[in-house]
Amino acid sequence: MAASPSLLELVATAQATAKASEDRISQALTNMAGPNGTELHAKELRRASKALELVAVDIFSTFEARMQHHFKRGPFSRKLKTLLLESKQPDLADRLHKYYLAVNVLKHGKGASYRELLKSPTSLFAVTAPPADPTDEAKANQSLIDVTAPGFFEGLTDTIIEAYHFLEGK
Repeated sequence: MAASPSLLELVATAQATAKASEDRISQALTNMAGPNGTELHAKELRRASKALELVAVDIFSTFEARMQHHFKRGPFSRKLKTLLLESKQPDLADRLHKYYLAVNVLKHGKGASYRELLKSPTSLFAVTAPPADPTDEAKANQSLIDVTAPGFFEGLTDTIIEAYHFLEGK
């Protein structure tokens, strides 16, 4: 039986998968901006964005599951944030917490994580407002976290890798 891939191997796989989605997003945006932009291009943008959201949720959840053994019990991300702050790593603690909140919003929508992100703006990614008119189909499918912004997924995986090395090296 083959050994399961390491977390770093899983992150690399997620990065490759995300790159394919990011390329699809870029192409859809280019096509939509052109004179022949169609609803078909808009649908492709939504599909590619949703795929990127799923990869982000999956890799962060995998990170939490694989690293949980560093803490006896309780909420992994909160305990890791506390440990990072105690270890004089406030930047990493803040980035990790913000991505944790973003992933929670991707999984659960509006809730405590969404409200916390609205109270403490971040430059790591864009938090969007829900549509004013819930019957507006184009806006109803819009995510509350803009995963299409350049650097979102790279920032997420860089933070995961940095936190992994912190935990494994302590």
